[in-house]
Formats: sequence, C-alpha cells, structure tokens
Amino acid sequence: MSPAVRSFVWRVLGYALVLEGMLAPAILFWPNFRDNLGALKTLAPLPMLKDMVDELGQGGVGAYVVGQQFFKGCNTLGTAAAVLFAMGAVAGEAHRRTLEIWLARPVSRARQLTERYLTGAAALLVPVYATTATIPWLLARVDESMELGELMLCATHQSFSLLAIYSVTFLLSSLGRNPTGIAVAMLFLTTFQFAIYLVKQVTHYSFFRLTDVRVFMKILGSGELPWRFALPLLALSVLSFAGAQLAFARRVP
Repeated sequence: MSPAVRSFVWRVLGYALVLEGMLAPAILFWPNFRDNLGALKTLAPLPMLKDMVDELGQGGVGAYVVGQQFFKGCNTLGTAAAVLFAMGAVAGEAHRRTLEIWLARPVSRARQLTERYLTGAAALLVPVYATTATIPWLLARVDESMELGELMLCATHQSFSLLAIYSVTFLLSSLGRNPTGIAVAMLFLTTFQFAIYLVKQVTHYSFFRLTDVRVFMKILGSGELPWRFALPLLALSVLSFAGAQLAFARRVP
C-alpha cells in the first residue's frame, strides 16, 4: 500500500470512527431526551439553545437525529476535518520544501492538483454518508425509524456545505506557504460563524444557518434538496477550485 493510499485510509477511518462515536450514543440516548425534554429546556443557558430544544421536541426523532448527526457532528467535527484535510494540500509541500520535487513529476499540474483535491474531498465526504447509513439500524435499537433515502438527501446537503469550506481552504493552500496559519485563520472564521449562530440578533448572518435543523427538517418533509442554499454552496466550491488551479498553474517553488 502506497503512503498516499495509507494516509487516505487512515483519514477516512479515523474521521468516520469519531463521527460514529458521537452519533451512536446520541441516538441511543433519544428515549431519555424525549422523556426529560422539559428539564433540558430549563437547563439551556441561552435563548437560542432553548429554541433549539423546542424545535427538537416538536420535530420528534427526525429533528433530534438531524440535529445530532448534521448540525452537531458534521458542523463541528466535519468543519475541522474540512480545514485539516485541505490546509496542507499545497502549502504543506511548500512548507516542507518538497514542492519542487512534487512539480517535477511527469504529470500535468492540473492533474496533480485535481487528484489531490478529489482525494481530500473523498476522505471528507465518504464518512458523512457511511455514518448516516447506520442511522436506521441505530434507531431500530430504540424502536424508532427513518427512511434511508431522506437521510442520504440530508447527507448530500451537508456535504455541499463541508465541500465549500474544504474548497476555500484548498484555495488558500494553493496560494500560501504556511499550513498552520491557514488552519488557524479558517478555524477562527468557522468558530466565529458558529458562535454568532447562537446569538439571536445576528444568527441570520451565520454560515451555519444553511445547515441548521430547520433546513434538514424541510428536506425530510419535502424529499428534495434546498437548491436555493445548495447551488450557492456548489458555486463557491467550483469557483474556489478554479481559483486554486489558476494559482497553482503560476506557482513557483
């Protein structure tokens, strides 16, 4: 097994195991959550959190599951993975002073960058779908059920969001030489965006409004992707990747 393949496998397995480790106990906790909803609302320290508990209670097991898997798990762990998988794509080579060796390979720059982009994107998104596929089985353990097809639609919308973060970070990596600085900047930005989501007066300016419980509940209700959100996310990914290709084509070691 080549080092590149081994790295890909370890990233997928590690990320999937942690994501599943957050998901499985949360679903098995559902009966306790349902039976103690009033007490949990009383303990919520912020008005936005109280509203979220209300939404979960009104939406039942569907709202609880999408809140745990997508809003909590993928919007936190997934965002960190998106940044970490992309930050060193090119900047890491420059930082280690191996970029010249990489560019000397008898393969076009466009192909090299595309392969690296797709490998990182696959490592980011495969665990989202894989862990989502376990939800019906986990729900059966607590006498609940959800349709796998609807859950996969939710996973697709979540993937558009994570891919956008990954693509922007990948663009910065194609332009820069300091992967740590890129990671700090992107993690600060995404943490700030998540923080303002919890502030009622400015929550609508948060990127994470695009992937909150309300959005996923609409997907479950309609059986369709919310294209008014999904298309801009896809456009951001495409433009970021195109910008990365332009930057890399002009790059010197």
